[in-house]
Amino acid sequence: MTDAKASQFGVTPQSVDFNEWYNEVVVKADLADYSPVRGSMVVKPYGYAIWERIQRWLDDKFKETGHEGLLFPTLIPLNFMTKEAEHVEGFAPELFTVTRIGTETLDEPYVMRPTSETIIGHMWSQWLGSYRDLPFLHYQWGSVFRAELRTKLFLRTAEFYWHEGHTAHATEQEARAEVRQQLDLYHQFCRDELALPVVRGEKTASERFAGAVETYSIEGMMRDGKALQSGTSHYLGQNFARAFDVKFQGADQKEHFVHSTSWAISSRIIGALIMTHGDDKGLQLPPNIAPYQVVIVPVARKDTAEAMYAEADALARELRAQGVRVKVDKREGVSNGFKYNDWELRGVPVRVEIGPRDVEAGVVVVKNRNAEAKETVSRADAVAHMPARLAAIQQALYDRALDFLRENTVTVDTYEDFKAAIEAGRWVRAFHCGDPESERQIKEETKATTRNVPLDEELFGEREEGVCVHTGRPAAYGKRVIFGRQY
Repeated sequence: MTDAKASQFGVTPQSVDFNEWYNEVVVKADLADYSPVRGSMVVKPYGYAIWERIQRWLDDKFKETGHEGLLFPTLIPLNFMTKEAEHVEGFAPELFTVTRIGTETLDEPYVMRPTSETIIGHMWSQWLGSYRDLPFLHYQWGSVFRAELRTKLFLRTAEFYWHEGHTAHATEQEARAEVRQQLDLYHQFCRDELALPVVRGEKTASERFAGAVETYSIEGMMRDGKALQSGTSHYLGQNFARAFDVKFQGADQKEHFVHSTSWAISSRIIGALIMTHGDDKGLQLPPNIAPYQVVIVPVARKDTAEAMYAEADALARELRAQGVRVKVDKREGVSNGFKYNDWELRGVPVRVEIGPRDVEAGVVVVKNRNAEAKETVSRADAVAHMPARLAAIQQALYDRALDFLRENTVTVDTYEDFKAAIEAGRWVRAFHCGDPESERQIKEETKATTRNVPLDEELFGEREEGVCVHTGRPAAYGKRVIFGRQY
């Protein structure tokens, strides 16, 4: 690779500096760039194409389960945030406050929503009056604002993009079922579309969402061993209903407060995608979520370019007829080697090269992004077998990530072993007493936090009894807790 190509495509190896590798990949693969607004990002077309596919899959699933979309304003009266004490305490350091509009100083400041439970509670108090209005199932796509001190594209930015679901129910049982339904949906999405193995579990008390009764999360392991909370689902009980007087008349003719939930996945899931599958060449996109599943590079001189473009277009039509998303790279003024490296960096699952001799022989050259070697196969087989090839790549990426997760999660029973494993960049399974003060001390001493108490017995959630790895007191939860350093 020439120096010019190295400057365009070369990225710092993960083993040298994982943080720098990530920053370079996000920018060089054209996913996002830094905004002139401090702490914010500009999502570029290739990054947005991934976000569009995420939105489309989830939006369809929400509608299938009876949820409807709506929109709430970005600005929320400051006094709304103070009505639920735990909520305002949890978000107070992160709030953007608006005190003026034009030249007018506001009597009552607004805040730019860090999340929307408060304004939704206010509107529910006007909309919901009878058990016949329930369950009220809705969600919105948009952005929220939190004053992040240390920002990182996709992972932590002052403004980020997400959906937030909010539902109101007549009974606790219905609300809890909703919370688990959405958690399971997120798990399915990560597994089947993003090829991300994630651990479903309940957050400990000190890690709950501000104002929630219970918080559940999905946690993914990145290639540097750190955890990334990739989605959350919260049972809010009647906390916000009481704060905003959201009552309904039941079939028993008595007034009751609703039971509410909220749940979300944000654009940080793209960060999880990058850090779970990427390698020293750049991105590796699972075929199910990739904007382009196949890129075709016509290999031609000037005198054969027009004919090769026509052949590439014909091949693209054949692949699209198989349901494959295809891009034909007809860029001029750059070498084929430049194109190969560019698409490797962008993580397109399959590259197909086609030149005059290939056309004469009825073959094409195929290169999987997750493999080193190229293959020469018949054109007919390349087309017919492409869906199966893509499915195999999808499964291989999931299996690789799952193996990494299992290999880098260790079970310990002593605090010395706990500290050693965390320092080595691993997740730890350990018993814990559930004391928030103990969690605080562990975080102070090791920089590790509880990720969740796993729900699934097939992935770290086996029921066990023991004593706390930190205090020696009887363990809570009836199973081991996952600890790790986090993004």
